[in-house]
Amino acid sequence: MNLPVTVYTEITPNPTTMKFVANKYLLITGDSVEFSSTAEAKGYSPFAEELFKFPFVQNVFIAANFVTIKKTDNVPWDFITMELREFIKTWISDGKDLIIQMPIPKEKSEATHSKKIFSSTELDDPIRSLLDEYVRPAVENDGGAIDYVGFENGTVTLLLKGSCAGCPSSTATLKGGIENLLKQHLPEVKEVVAFNE
Repeated sequence: MNLPVTVYTEITPNPTTMKFVANKYLLITGDSVEFSSTAEAKGYSPFAEELFKFPFVQNVFIAANFVTIKKTDNVPWDFITMELREFIKTWISDGKDLIIQMPIPKEKSEATHSKKIFSSTELDDPIRSLLDEYVRPAVENDGGAIDYVGFENGTVTLLLKGSCAGCPSSTATLKGGIENLLKQHLPEVKEVVAFNE
């Protein structure tokens, strides 16, 4: 028996993003994908391509059972939330493809274009497992994701995605929450920084 698709919205700590939660999985748990333009979405996500046809959509982040949309500042959520919710619900109900293929993870391509390339360390796995256990559920709850980029000289570098990118409270989350957690468990960690700052 097919359950009817329902989509509800959740406000995120970032005032420019809204989380649209479906009652079914859109991506395998742990996977996420983010697009900042139609060109980025082309060939990967027909769903995101269509969303960018709305003039107020700036960014589309898809993970687990939700889509986080970043909007332009010139239009309030009150005017567009219902329209976006209906669009997402219809797309999922019609069984259309959200993702045709996953793009190369952004942090890898960005890391190779930037001057910074991180070597593997013995702390990579312990840091990843702490992030997966304590941080991932909380940030997904807020419509975002935080990916581990690398560790060097006591500094952990993370990539902020979805509602976490550009969120006014992301610095507090990084410094107050994640940095304290990692320092508590791994004395080698001295600070946590965002890769996309």
